[in-house]
Order: sequence, then C-alpha cells, then structure tokens
Amino acid sequence: MPPTPAPPPAPVPSSTRQTAAQRRALYLGELARGTDRFHEPRRPDCPWCGSGRLRTRLRTPDLLQHKPGTFVVDECEDCAHAFQNPRLTTEGLAFYYRDFYENQDRHHGGRGHEGFAERALRSRAGRRRHEAAARAMLRFPEPESWLDVGTGHGHFPEAAREFFTYTSFDGLDPTPRVEQARAAGRVEEAHRGLLPDLVGRLRARYDVVSMFHHLEHSPDPRAELRAALAVLRPGGHLLVEVPDPDCAFGALLGKWWVSYGQPQHLHLMPLRNLLDELDRLGCSVVSTDRREPHVPYDLTGALALAIGNRLPGGDEPWRPTPPTDLQRTLRTALTRATAPLLASASVLDHTLAPLLRRTRFSNAYRIIARRNDREPPPY
Repeated sequence: MPPTPAPPPAPVPSSTRQTAAQRRALYLGELARGTDRFHEPRRPDCPWCGSGRLRTRLRTPDLLQHKPGTFVVDECEDCAHAFQNPRLTTEGLAFYYRDFYENQDRHHGGRGHEGFAERALRSRAGRRRHEAAARAMLRFPEPESWLDVGTGHGHFPEAAREFFTYTSFDGLDPTPRVEQARAAGRVEEAHRGLLPDLVGRLRARYDVVSMFHHLEHSPDPRAELRAALAVLRPGGHLLVEVPDPDCAFGALLGKWWVSYGQPQHLHLMPLRNLLDELDRLGCSVVSTDRREPHVPYDLTGALALAIGNRLPGGDEPWRPTPPTDLQRTLRTALTRATAPLLASASVLDHTLAPLLRRTRFSNAYRIIARRNDREPPPY
C-alpha cells in the first residue's frame, strides 16, 4: 500500500510576498519538471475494501484553477468506493492547493463565471446550510463543547451558536484560516493541524464533532473517523456531511459535476460504506438524511465550469505568459455576456431542489452517529 501523504500545508499568500513575475517564474520552474512527479504510483486495489476489481470512473484536468495535470477517479466494482488513482503526493497536494483559498477570496462576490463557479462551490457552506445542519442536532441535549473539523473561517460555529447559546465551539483546520476565525470571535479555541495528529491533547474533550465536506479531502477517511471518535466523550455525537457518489448528476454531467472536485477530492464514499465503518468502530447511527443536505448547485456549477474552460485564459501565474490586452477585454466581455445564463441555471437549480432532493439526484448525505462506551480502535 502506498504511504499516506500528509494533507496540504497551509496556503501561502504569495501575492503579498512576491511579484506576479516572481510567482510565474516559480510555477514555470516547477512545471518544467512535469506533473507526473506529483502523483504516487497507481494502486491496483481499492483503499476501502482491498478488491482488485477497479474501473475508471472519471478522467479530467483541473477545471477550476486550470493548473496543468490530469486526474483519474477509479471506482471499486465490489464496494463502489471511488477514489483518486493515482493519488497526489504531499508535494502534489501542496502544488494544487496553493493559491486556491487566496483565489476564492479574490473572486468572492465577483461577476461572471468565476464568481458563480466559486459561489457554487462555496454554497454548501452558506449560512442557511449551516443553520439547517445545526438544527439537526436540536433533538439532542445541548452540548457543552463542540469541535468543528475543517472549519475554515469558522462560519458554521458562528451560525450554530444561535441555536446552542451555551455551547463552547472550537475549530480545527490545517490552514491559518482557523486562527483568523478565533480572532474574529467565531470559535473559542483554534486548533491548527490534522485531527489524527492532535488526538493526544483533545481526547474525550467534546460532546459533538462535526465534519462538513471534510472527509472527501482526507488522504485517510478512516483515520479521521477514528480520531473523531477518540476526541468525543462516550455518548457524544459525530455529525458528518459528504458528497454522495451515487448522485445521478455524476453520470449525467460527467467531468462537469462539481462534486468530483478534482484534484482536491481524494475519496467519494457511498453511504453504506460509512455506515458499516461507523458500526465497526462501535457507533450507533442515530439518523441518515439524503434530502436536507442536498446543495442546489449542480447545473450552475457545471455550466460555470464549462464556460470557464472555454474563455480566454486568465492571468494565472502557472500560465506561460500573461494574457494580452485583447484577451483580457474579450474575457471580460464574454464573462458578462454569460452571466444571465448562469443566473438562469441557478434559478433552475433552486426551483428543482425540492423535487431532486427526494430522488437519486440528491448530491450529498448526512450521518449522525453516537459514540458508545466502547473505546474506538487506535487511529
């Protein structure tokens, strides 16, 4: 089995430390050595069940940032687990994550395909979605302490505090954003790093651990689950939301399905696999839900990605040369011209959502599980 890479290091705000020319020289120097070195050897078996019966489900470039490289998602024909194969190395994860969050912030609220594409990707973290997830826990006694894993800027704890006024919310994230969340008062304690690495000082400290669209980014989702149970008190609850690889949009839209999320999504786990794993770890599954976690962004995201990959190139440092004035003007004009199409797609997504979330077109699911008294297996 190939070694498990560490998650990507915190993104460096390079634009504040380097000129555009310096950043381009840095990227082009890395790319001159090729992108094959960013991948581990292709594994011949499923990382979830060990079966050797694999089929290629997807082959795609980087459709959001447009960095060079090709990514393959294989699916196990026995357990249906889908995973990036060959998987990115630690160096590869760092390369493809670099500038991602910075670019999101730069285009936040932007116009045209970039603003729509990134708003579509962020919509799963919108305030109404946070509030819906928090309300799912109202059926249980109010927790004393809650850890949000992969919290980013801490927007979920900020929204959930309206429902759990006496709960202490902490955040965990491998990037500096969690420290910004603490400075903004969204979390009380900021834990920077990886949950499996921090179990020693967080063991049995929390009544609730939440993971929203976090496991699919993890090189080892099982290790994340074991670590989450280790930091829960007996009787505490684990709240997980992830993309649903059984969503019919995956087959319908192909590489344009936003939830494939290449190259950042390393695993796409069917509901049954996670349920079986939680049972093996000694949990009692309290509820599953495929309706409420559905995010109405599939058509908008697909159209935004398709448009974005047909416009003249932007001024990204991994492109050999900056765009000409003509290319900039054409890109701006086409971006504005396509904005009404994207707005219409967004309206259609939201109009169809009440129906789609009751069908196989639901694109995400939620699990709430209770840790029993049994000590979870070592992580």
